[in-house]
Amino acid sequence: MAHTHSHNGHSHSHDHGHMHGPITNINTAFVVGIVLNLAFVVIEAGVGLYSKSLALLTDAGHNLSDVASLALALLAFRLAKVKPTHTFTYGYRKTTILVALLNAVILLIAIGGIGYEAAMRLNHPQPIEGREVAIVAGVGILINSLTAFLFFRSQHTDLNIKGAYLHMVADALVSLGVVFAGLLISATGWYWVDSITSFIVIVVILIGTWGLLRDSIILSLDGVPKDINFDEVELKALQIKGIHKIHHIHIWAISTTENALTAHLVLDSNTDFEAADQIKKKLRHELEHMNIQHATFETELVTQECTSKQC
Repeated sequence: MAHTHSHNGHSHSHDHGHMHGPITNINTAFVVGIVLNLAFVVIEAGVGLYSKSLALLTDAGHNLSDVASLALALLAFRLAKVKPTHTFTYGYRKTTILVALLNAVILLIAIGGIGYEAAMRLNHPQPIEGREVAIVAGVGILINSLTAFLFFRSQHTDLNIKGAYLHMVADALVSLGVVFAGLLISATGWYWVDSITSFIVIVVILIGTWGLLRDSIILSLDGVPKDINFDEVELKALQIKGIHKIHHIHIWAISTTENALTAHLVLDSNTDFEAADQIKKKLRHELEHMNIQHATFETELVTQECTSKQC
C-alpha cells in the first residue's frame, strides 16, 4: 500500500480495490447456483409427473423462477461491467437496480401463485404420496441451503446478492415445509396439512421480500441509498476547514454497489483555486469512506453564494 496520492497523504487504492474480490467469487456463486437448481428442477418435475404430486410440480415451477432470477442477477453483474458510451454515460450499471426490483416482483408473483394453489387445495385436498414428496423436498433443502450459503457472506454488499440469498433461503424453507407436510401426511393421511404449510411459508417469504422491494424501489427512484445518512454527509462536509456551507446535495445510486453525489460548496471568501482543490480532495476522501464513489462539487465563495432554487 504505497502512498499513491502523496499530496494528501492517503492511499487511494482502497476505493476500487474492494470491488474485484467479492464480485468474481459471486460470479462463480451464481453459475454454481444456476447449475445446481436447474438440475434439481429437472429431477423434481420428473418425480412430480411420475407420482402425480401437484406439490412437487408447483415447487419445481417455483424453483424454475429461482433459476430465472439467478440468471437475471448474473446478467446484471455482467452488464454492470460494460464500458460507458455516449448514450449510456454510466454504462449499464443501473440494470443491477432494475433487476433487483424485478426479482422482488418475481418473488411476490411466486407467493401469489403458491397462495392461490394452497387455497384451492384447502377446499379440495388431494391424496399425496407423502414419503416420495418428503424425500425430494429433502434434496431441495440441501441444494437451496448450499446455494444460499454461497451468497451469505456478500448479501449485505449488494441488493442483487441479497435478492438471490433471500430466494434461496425462502426455497429452503418451502422445501422444509414440504418435508414436514409429506411426513405428517404419510403418518396421518391429513391432506390439508399441505395447504396450511404453504400459507405459513408464504408469510415467511413475504417478510423477507418486503425489504428487498422497498430498497430497490427507493434506488429506482434515485432515492438516497439505505446505508448512507444524508445528515451525516452534511456534517462531515462542514467539519472540513474552509467549507462555510453545503447545499443542493443530491445522492443517488448508479448501481447496487456504487453511489454518486453532487453538491454546491460555499467556501470562505479568501479561498484560492488551489485551496479549493485541496478542500474538494479532502471531502472526496471522506465520502469514499461513506460508500460514495463518484462526487462532483460546484464551488462558490461566501460573497457570491447562489440564491437560485435550481442552480
